[in-house]
Amino acid sequence: MSPETTKKLPSFRYEKKAYAQGYLRVAGVDEVGRGPLAGPVTAAAVVLNPKDLPEGLNDSKQLGKKIRGGLDTEIHERAQVAIAHASVAEIDQLNILRASHLAMERAVAALDPQPDFLLIDGRMVPREITLPHLALVKGDTKCMSIAAASIVAKICRDRMMVDLAQQHPGYGWETNAGYPTPAHKAALQHLGVTPHHRRSFAPVHNILYQEKSISS
Repeated sequence: MSPETTKKLPSFRYEKKAYAQGYLRVAGVDEVGRGPLAGPVTAAAVVLNPKDLPEGLNDSKQLGKKIRGGLDTEIHERAQVAIAHASVAEIDQLNILRASHLAMERAVAALDPQPDFLLIDGRMVPREITLPHLALVKGDTKCMSIAAASIVAKICRDRMMVDLAQQHPGYGWETNAGYPTPAHKAALQHLGVTPHHRRSFAPVHNILYQEKSISS
């Protein structure tokens, strides 16, 4: 048995509690990509079918690539899924927290029909969310719907970064997804800043400042 199957997996109890209170469509909401130096932040909202739950749902960070990919396919086939993004420009303009919340708001808005209750990962709730909800710290490790959202959001964003890596080789985005690995930071120093880098993030901002100081 693999380590992933021996760990305690997220449960469906939060969804069951919402159903018991009379709610009919319960969505889990999560985002990925707050930490990278490049690329958008991506959020997903997922309404699982209580009668057809994929097995092995877990926080996307706890799953191997192959298992995560298989679950992503299952979720898309057996659940209602919406994915949305906030761009690098929006991250720089708003700040990463607000941009993350914006992506979440967009993902929820994209569900059709709309859910009537949300299970949201984290402590803070996006300010434009008006639906009844419950915020769960580390919700992707506790709640199946949030875990499902974390998986589809990560798969989608990782694929986007692989595509961007083809356009901007040398930064390793196909493997680091834009996160500040030593190789990515070294590439920033040698290759410079791309349009997909977050200029409000310190490592990128500092390089731009250095370039400005040298040129002036």
